[in-house]
Amino acid sequence: MKPKKRRFGAFTLNLSFLSALMAVVVGLLFGFIILLVSNPEQALSGFAAICLSPITGGMKQIGQVLYYATPLIMTGLSVGFAFKTGLFNIGASGQFTFGAYGAILVGVYGGALGGLHWLVCLIAAILFGALWALIPGILKAYANVHEVISSIMMNYIGMYLVNFLIVKTCFNSLKNQSLAVLSTAVIPKMGMDKLFPGSYVNGGFLIALAASIILFIILNKTAFGYELKAVGLNREASRYAGINEKYSIIMSMVIAGALSGLGGGLLYLAGTGKQLYVIDELAMEGFNGISVALLGLSHPLGVLAAGIFIGYIMVGGFNMQLYDFVPEVVDIITAAIIYFAAFALIFKGIINNRRFHRLNLAMEETTKDMPETHNNIPPPDNGPPNPQKMTATPAPEDKQNDISSGKGGDDR
Repeated sequence: MKPKKRRFGAFTLNLSFLSALMAVVVGLLFGFIILLVSNPEQALSGFAAICLSPITGGMKQIGQVLYYATPLIMTGLSVGFAFKTGLFNIGASGQFTFGAYGAILVGVYGGALGGLHWLVCLIAAILFGALWALIPGILKAYANVHEVISSIMMNYIGMYLVNFLIVKTCFNSLKNQSLAVLSTAVIPKMGMDKLFPGSYVNGGFLIALAASIILFIILNKTAFGYELKAVGLNREASRYAGINEKYSIIMSMVIAGALSGLGGGLLYLAGTGKQLYVIDELAMEGFNGISVALLGLSHPLGVLAAGIFIGYIMVGGFNMQLYDFVPEVVDIITAAIIYFAAFALIFKGIINNRRFHRLNLAMEETTKDMPETHNNIPPPDNGPPNPQKMTATPAPEDKQNDISSGKGGDDR
């Protein structure tokens, strides 16, 4: 009978799911406490709206969930990919805004592209986002400037630069926002309008789904992904193994920026009339992507599920206004749930510590019950002595003379 193998991969997956579930439950309980404080009479109804209204509202509500989840999935993939490669891409907000500007710019002036217009707009969003992440990547690789500092600065530089560029290139002065993109720049529905009639969801969600799968393959099934993760774990060891660590760091930031930029393009090319306003405000999609990445534990498929969950909570929060909850309370509850989702790693650490503590106690009890047999081990049996190896030690020369003359022995 073969011994049963331990399934460490399955245990890790269950542990990750359990820690994320605990974070979600704590966030929901915190939101319920806020509801009780703000409006005790409608607290249960409002809480039920958060948890159930996106499902009970029909296919339209589910489509709205996927629409709001799409940009969060992309920024979550951006932050999670950087986490997997040992970097903290806190600049997803600036990359998101810069990618959105690139998509809008091509969407306004690229009408001659015809049927490929929307696709070229998304490529522009990817390039603009990658370009904005290239600078922190170069600073990290060649000057060892921490990516948190440089990417935070790039967030604000990107915000002010995009405001300046909009005014100079595609500005609607009456509404203080960018010009509307052409109809050919809008992402096709790709059949999503038939599945979820009346909602804003389009083919952008399918693109986000494909990006999650592709990123999973790159990180886990390719040598390129292995090198990126190896550099994130130990730069010196990777250099000793022949990996170009500077190239890997730059590519990690560039890919992360491209994902955030693509998220901006998917949002502003959705055909919902959403435009970039010329205001001094950072895009919250980038910061919410951090919580999505933490809730999904930086796993591409986990980030996909976490983004859908956050979109679900956002739609449920909108429906809470039917129960006399002011929009500010809705925003507080939604933010509380989102940021409690970031505690998934903390819960995972707590569960891991308890598990290892139990294992150590079990090992100590096992060793106490084991008999001490190491002192009763007989000496090794080397067999009978070999006469050929037995040689007599010659006596000293003076002793030999005494023996031959008969003077040996004790003089007493």
